[in-house]
Amino acid sequence: MQLENYYWCFQGALSSRMCDDIIAYGKELKEQKAVTFGYDPDNITPNEQKRLEKIRNSNVVWMEPLWIYRELHPLVREANANAGWNYQWDWSEACQFTKYDGSRKQHYDWHTDSSTRINEQGRIRKLSMTVALVDGSEYEGGDFEVNFNNLKHEEIHVVKQAKIKGTVTVFPSFVWHRVKPITSGTRYSLVNWHQGRPFV
Repeated sequence: MQLENYYWCFQGALSSRMCDDIIAYGKELKEQKAVTFGYDPDNITPNEQKRLEKIRNSNVVWMEPLWIYRELHPLVREANANAGWNYQWDWSEACQFTKYDGSRKQHYDWHTDSSTRINEQGRIRKLSMTVALVDGSEYEGGDFEVNFNNLKHEEIHVVKQAKIKGTVTVFPSFVWHRVKPITSGTRYSLVNWHQGRPFV
């Protein structure tokens, strides 16, 4: 699918105070090892963990506070219109508070957030969103990159705004993207997905 805009950024859209509040809230909740589709975080073998960490290595917390959705939903709607996607969506998943630790070179390699699988409610992921909760000066590495053409190297684009604290980046869930390894410091982000009826 050809797109005029592969992502849409709102630089510094969330206040520093709100970003700090989200981090504080996330640290109060139970952390778990991040997994991908097909893995059960509570029942994973050492070999599976080793394979998984080549693709994804981070720690996450799930949260659903209304005060976060109230801030983010208007931005998702605005990006959807301004970027010209105009995707129908009517449901947001739980937010994923993600921690990337530089001492462990944590990362998330190339992937998409969408699936051809339709969930029990008859929806698929259509729009993804990531929020920079800390400034890029607090860590090294950890670039957020998108690929415009099915992982061809020449189409890789670094989203530089995604290293600015409070920046919200929205993109279609089928767009390939990654977080490069963190080499020092800690990168905190918030991710959310928005679902709607399948494309026709």
